[in-house]
Amino acid sequence: MSRRLVAVVGPSGAGKDTLMALACAARPDIRAARRVVTRPAEAGGEDFEGVSEAEFAARWQAGAFALHWRAHGLGYGIPAEALAGQGTLLINASRAVLAEAQARFPGLTVLLVTAPPEVLAQRLAGRGRESGADQAARLARAGFPLPPGIVPRVVVNDGTPEQGLARFLAALQPERV
Repeated sequence: MSRRLVAVVGPSGAGKDTLMALACAARPDIRAARRVVTRPAEAGGEDFEGVSEAEFAARWQAGAFALHWRAHGLGYGIPAEALAGQGTLLINASRAVLAEAQARFPGLTVLLVTAPPEVLAQRLAGRGRESGADQAARLARAGFPLPPGIVPRVVVNDGTPEQGLARFLAALQPERV
Protein backbone atom coordinates (compact mmCIF):
# COMPACT_ATOMS: atom_id res chain seq x y z
CA MET A 1 0.00 0.00 0.00
CA SER A 2 1.36 3.43 -0.86
CA ARG A 3 0.83 6.79 0.75
CA ARG A 4 -1.69 9.27 -0.61
CA LEU A 5 -1.86 12.84 0.66
CA VAL A 6 -5.21 14.65 0.60
CA ALA A 7 -5.63 18.31 1.54
CA VAL A 8 -9.11 18.95 2.92
CA VAL A 9 -9.98 22.64 2.60
CA GLY A 10 -13.02 24.84 2.81
CA PRO A 11 -14.64 27.58 4.83
CA SER A 12 -15.04 27.49 8.58
CA GLY A 13 -18.23 25.66 9.50
CA ALA A 14 -18.28 23.46 6.39
CA GLY A 15 -17.76 20.35 8.50
CA LYS A 16 -14.24 19.39 7.46
CA ASP A 17 -13.26 18.01 10.87
CA THR A 18 -16.48 16.04 11.22
CA LEU A 19 -16.16 14.45 7.79
CA MET A 20 -12.49 13.67 8.31
CA ALA A 21 -13.23 11.95 11.64
CA LEU A 22 -16.11 9.98 10.13
CA ALA A 23 -13.95 8.90 7.17
CA CYS A 24 -11.18 7.71 9.50
CA ALA A 25 -13.70 5.75 11.58
CA ALA A 26 -15.27 4.20 8.48
CA ARG A 27 -12.08 3.16 6.71
CA PRO A 28 -8.95 1.76 8.39
CA ASP A 29 -6.78 2.86 5.43
CA ILE A 30 -7.62 6.53 6.07
CA ARG A 31 -6.01 8.59 8.82
CA ALA A 32 -5.87 12.28 9.63
CA ALA A 33 -2.90 14.42 10.61
CA ARG A 34 -3.33 16.13 13.98
CA ARG A 35 -2.66 19.84 13.51
CA VAL A 36 -0.66 22.05 15.83
CA VAL A 37 -2.56 25.30 16.50
CA THR A 38 -1.75 28.38 18.57
CA ARG A 39 -5.08 28.04 20.36
CA PRO A 40 -5.67 26.71 23.89
CA ALA A 41 -6.44 22.99 23.80
CA GLU A 42 -9.56 23.69 25.89
CA ALA A 43 -11.05 25.65 22.96
CA GLY A 44 -12.53 22.40 21.68
CA GLY A 45 -13.56 21.55 18.16
CA GLU A 46 -11.12 19.47 16.18
CA ASP A 47 -8.55 17.18 17.75
CA PHE A 48 -5.48 19.44 17.75
CA GLU A 49 -2.38 20.12 19.78
CA GLY A 50 -2.63 23.56 21.33
CA VAL A 51 0.66 25.41 21.74
CA SER A 52 1.86 28.91 22.57
CA GLU A 53 3.09 31.30 19.91
CA ALA A 54 6.65 30.82 21.23
CA GLU A 55 6.41 27.01 21.02
CA PHE A 56 4.95 27.23 17.51
CA ALA A 57 7.78 29.53 16.38
CA ALA A 58 10.40 27.22 17.90
CA ARG A 59 8.96 24.19 16.10
CA TRP A 60 8.74 26.10 12.81
CA GLN A 61 12.37 27.21 13.09
CA ALA A 62 13.40 23.62 13.89
CA GLY A 63 11.71 22.40 10.69
CA ALA A 64 9.08 20.35 12.53
CA PHE A 65 6.25 21.28 10.15
CA ALA A 66 5.62 19.82 6.70
CA LEU A 67 3.31 22.82 6.13
CA HIS A 68 2.47 25.85 8.23
CA TRP A 69 0.40 29.00 7.82
CA ARG A 70 -1.43 31.76 9.65
CA ALA A 71 -5.17 32.36 9.46
CA HIS A 72 -7.71 34.03 11.73
CA GLY A 73 -4.87 35.31 13.93
CA LEU A 74 -3.64 31.78 14.68
CA GLY A 75 -0.67 29.69 13.61
CA TYR A 76 -1.40 26.26 12.11
CA GLY A 77 1.08 23.50 11.36
CA ILE A 78 1.06 19.98 9.99
CA PRO A 79 3.81 18.02 11.78
CA ALA A 80 6.34 16.56 9.35
CA GLU A 81 6.23 13.28 11.28
CA ALA A 82 2.52 12.91 10.38
CA LEU A 83 3.49 12.28 6.75
CA ALA A 84 5.16 8.97 7.62
CA GLY A 85 3.23 5.78 7.03
CA GLN A 86 1.01 4.22 4.42
CA GLY A 87 -2.57 4.70 3.28
CA THR A 88 -4.50 7.89 2.78
CA LEU A 89 -3.50 10.82 4.98
CA LEU A 90 -5.98 13.67 5.33
CA ILE A 91 -4.66 17.09 6.26
CA ASN A 92 -6.99 19.91 7.21
CA ALA A 93 -5.27 22.76 5.40
CA SER A 94 -5.84 26.38 4.49
CA ARG A 95 -6.78 27.29 0.95
CA ALA A 96 -3.98 29.87 1.12
CA VAL A 97 -1.28 27.19 1.52
CA LEU A 98 -2.46 24.93 -1.33
CA ALA A 99 -0.04 26.21 -3.98
CA GLU A 100 2.91 25.49 -1.69
CA ALA A 101 1.45 22.10 -0.73
CA GLN A 102 0.93 21.11 -4.36
CA ALA A 103 4.49 22.15 -5.23
CA ARG A 104 5.98 20.23 -2.29
CA PHE A 105 3.81 17.13 -2.61
CA PRO A 106 3.28 16.04 -6.23
CA GLY A 107 0.08 14.06 -6.64
CA LEU A 108 -1.69 15.94 -3.85
CA THR A 109 -5.46 15.52 -4.01
CA VAL A 110 -7.57 18.50 -2.91
CA LEU A 111 -11.07 18.05 -1.45
CA LEU A 112 -13.05 21.27 -1.10
CA VAL A 113 -15.75 20.84 1.56
CA THR A 114 -18.39 23.54 1.42
CA ALA A 115 -21.95 24.37 2.44
CA PRO A 116 -24.43 27.19 1.77
CA PRO A 117 -23.79 30.44 3.70
CA GLU A 118 -26.77 29.96 6.02
CA VAL A 119 -25.50 26.50 7.01
CA LEU A 120 -22.00 27.86 7.65
CA ALA A 121 -23.41 30.66 9.83
CA GLN A 122 -25.56 28.24 11.84
CA ARG A 123 -22.66 25.86 12.43
CA LEU A 124 -20.26 28.64 13.46
CA ALA A 125 -22.80 30.04 15.92
CA GLY A 126 -23.50 26.55 17.26
CA ARG A 127 -19.91 25.71 18.11
CA GLY A 128 -19.58 28.78 20.34
CA ARG A 129 -15.82 29.01 19.88
CA GLU A 130 -15.61 32.51 18.36
CA SER A 131 -17.13 35.88 19.07
CA GLY A 132 -19.78 37.29 16.75
CA ALA A 133 -17.12 39.45 15.07
CA ASP A 134 -14.85 36.44 14.58
CA GLN A 135 -17.74 34.45 13.11
CA ALA A 136 -18.48 37.29 10.69
CA ALA A 137 -14.81 37.41 9.64
CA ARG A 138 -14.78 33.66 9.01
CA LEU A 139 -17.99 33.90 6.96
CA ALA A 140 -16.48 36.74 4.92
CA ARG A 141 -13.62 34.38 3.96
CA ALA A 142 -16.00 31.60 2.89
CA GLY A 143 -15.65 32.53 -0.77
CA PHE A 144 -11.84 32.71 -0.64
CA PRO A 145 -10.70 31.41 -4.05
CA LEU A 146 -8.36 28.51 -4.54
CA PRO A 147 -4.98 29.27 -6.12
CA PRO A 148 -4.90 29.16 -9.93
CA GLY A 149 -4.44 25.72 -11.41
CA ILE A 150 -5.83 23.79 -8.45
CA VAL A 151 -8.86 21.74 -9.42
CA PRO A 152 -10.50 20.32 -6.30
CA ARG A 153 -13.00 17.55 -5.85
CA VAL A 154 -16.01 19.35 -4.30
CA VAL A 155 -18.04 17.97 -1.40
CA VAL A 156 -21.25 19.85 -0.59
CA ASN A 157 -21.89 19.13 3.09
CA ASP A 158 -25.38 20.50 3.64
CA GLY A 159 -27.23 17.46 4.95
CA THR A 160 -26.80 14.82 7.63
CA PRO A 161 -23.37 13.62 8.71
CA GLU A 162 -24.10 10.32 6.96
CA GLN A 163 -24.87 12.09 3.68
CA GLY A 164 -21.74 14.20 4.08
CA LEU A 165 -19.60 11.13 4.71
CA ALA A 166 -20.97 9.36 1.62
CA ARG A 167 -20.17 12.42 -0.51
CA PHE A 168 -16.74 12.80 1.09
CA LEU A 169 -15.76 9.17 0.45
CA ALA A 170 -17.11 9.33 -3.12
CA ALA A 171 -15.00 12.44 -3.80
CA LEU A 172 -11.98 10.95 -2.08
CA GLN A 173 -11.97 7.84 -4.21
CA PRO A 174 -14.38 8.17 -7.14
CA GLU A 175 -12.99 4.94 -8.62
CA ARG A 176 -14.64 3.01 -5.73
CA VAL A 177 -18.13 4.43 -6.39
